[in-house]
Amino acid sequence: MKRSDIIPMPEYFDRYINLADDKELSEALQISLDEIDRIPLDKWSALGNSVYAPGKWTVKETIQHLIDTERIFAYRALCFARTDATIQPSYDENSYASNSNANARELTDLIAELKIVRQSFVALFASFTDAMLRQSAVSFKGTYSVLSIGFIIPGHQRHHFRILEEKYVPLLQ
Repeated sequence: MKRSDIIPMPEYFDRYINLADDKELSEALQISLDEIDRIPLDKWSALGNSVYAPGKWTVKETIQHLIDTERIFAYRALCFARTDATIQPSYDENSYASNSNANARELTDLIAELKIVRQSFVALFASFTDAMLRQSAVSFKGTYSVLSIGFIIPGHQRHHFRILEEKYVPLLQ
């Protein structure tokens, strides 16, 4: 199934979904894995713990945020696919970031963990049937489908990678 098969498009998450390619989900997820392999490690490492504005996350905290979010959304996808009607709660991404210890870790370790988490996400989604992908449930941000979660993750990654390139990398000049 493709991004264009997401009907209806969930509000709020559409900003991430629309950043993902309109390709078969497995291909979109593979592209997102390839994008991890193309991280400009030298530039992002050189940024250290710099932020472009007060209260913003460092590169390491941003990568940890991607990892944490992916784990949470993998759980949501599993719940939705298994028809668990429990309303999925929100999470405080800033609390997660400030309590992650990401800045004490090596960037290469965080990137390796992100890749492993993505590979696990890919395997989970490969196990879902089309009927499971169409399954929807309720979360704190409304109703959305397993398929939409599959496209939220690559789009969310692109969103944050763009911020790193557009707002952080210029700090090196």
